[in-house]
Amino acid sequence: MNEPLMKEKVVSYFSAIQTLSADEAKAIADSAVIKKYCKGDFLVREGQYASDTFFVLEGLVRQYNLIDGEEKTTAFFTENQWVLSLGTADVPSKYYWICEEDCYLLIGNDQKAQNIFDQFPRLESIARKIVENAFIDYQHTINTYLTDSPEQRYIRLLESKPDLIQRIPQYQLASYIGVKPESLSRIRKRMAKNR
Repeated sequence: MNEPLMKEKVVSYFSAIQTLSADEAKAIADSAVIKKYCKGDFLVREGQYASDTFFVLEGLVRQYNLIDGEEKTTAFFTENQWVLSLGTADVPSKYYWICEEDCYLLIGNDQKAQNIFDQFPRLESIARKIVENAFIDYQHTINTYLTDSPEQRYIRLLESKPDLIQRIPQYQLASYIGVKPESLSRIRKRMAKNR
């Protein structure tokens, strides 16, 4: 891992949200905890407490629930996305976060964040914006899941994250859009005919 390059990515991400002073940028870089996770590593399992948040610098994290022993994929997180619980840290997780590729992740938690906010109060507004954006994305995903057909969900995914289609197995993609793998194959065939 090229740690200086990874820390530079972190600072660039925050700088894109709001211009940082040199001291703020240095504080973010100095406090950044970056860890490599291997494909198959769990960040959290159902029943555990999700006290840490993660920012994907490289790699792919999948969120899923187990329902009657079957995995139901509910989210994928790729580069420049936050993997965070929108619930409270004192409630056990109802889902799993698993690395589907080798990942480099920035690790954060409330205590680390509060320490840096105490030094640089302006950074708290950046953190609030990040959580607001994550909530908006989550809400948008739920709304489209409730209103779109599986084919529309697949098309939306093709348009918004075309690289993701190449990075995940078909059964996970099918689970994410809410169909069985055979139905996803039919959707793909139908779309290929209509081109």
